[in-house]
Amino acid sequence: MASFAASQTCFLTTNPTCLKPNSPQKSSTFLPFSAPLSSSSSFPGCGLVHVASNKKNRASFVVTNAVRELEGYVTKAQSFRFAIVVARFNEFVTRRLMEGALDTFKKYSVNEDIDVVWVPGAYELGVTAQALGKSGKYHAIVCLGAVVKGDTSHYDAVVNSASSGVLSAGLNSGVPCVFGVLTCDNMDQAINRAGGKAGNKGAESALTAIEMASLFEHHLKA
Repeated sequence: MASFAASQTCFLTTNPTCLKPNSPQKSSTFLPFSAPLSSSSSFPGCGLVHVASNKKNRASFVVTNAVRELEGYVTKAQSFRFAIVVARFNEFVTRRLMEGALDTFKKYSVNEDIDVVWVPGAYELGVTAQALGKSGKYHAIVCLGAVVKGDTSHYDAVVNSASSGVLSAGLNSGVPCVFGVLTCDNMDQAINRAGGKAGNKGAESALTAIEMASLFEHHLKA
């Protein structure tokens, strides 16, 4: 019982170098186990940890100067260059996605530094995005397509291949590649997500591209 109380005393010391209950450092501050406790401590690379007995020893993390938060900003992006890869399959839908992306880029002052590349279908998005990324010409690439579920398993194969292809393109090229492919049960769902009541996935993808381009350019640039 004595060793248990001693170990509790060691845990509550404000000096993190106290490791042995029976050999406390002289600079340590000890508090009685039965007394109300409220202690704070901070360590290099960590936030401030506050422990209070009346809150059942719940710890809360407070950001200090040792923690930096990095993020991209969706602001004017006239200094960035983008590419949009569009699947021609279900063009009635994908063209609307492309128009939504172009309108969004225009709102953020990107007017001329955009290349649109058409490919046959969603399968071809990944390899094309990877080639564009490796060219070194673009800050981010948007991949747009529309896959509508049918009565066969072909839908699952296309969706899985398209998503993994776009992911691999970004990882292999080091350039953000945004997955803007609609995966819907029917054509009505696709139309609603291409400028209808559910918004425009192309516009959302363009915003993501701007934010990621900003993040890489300002914080993650090699």
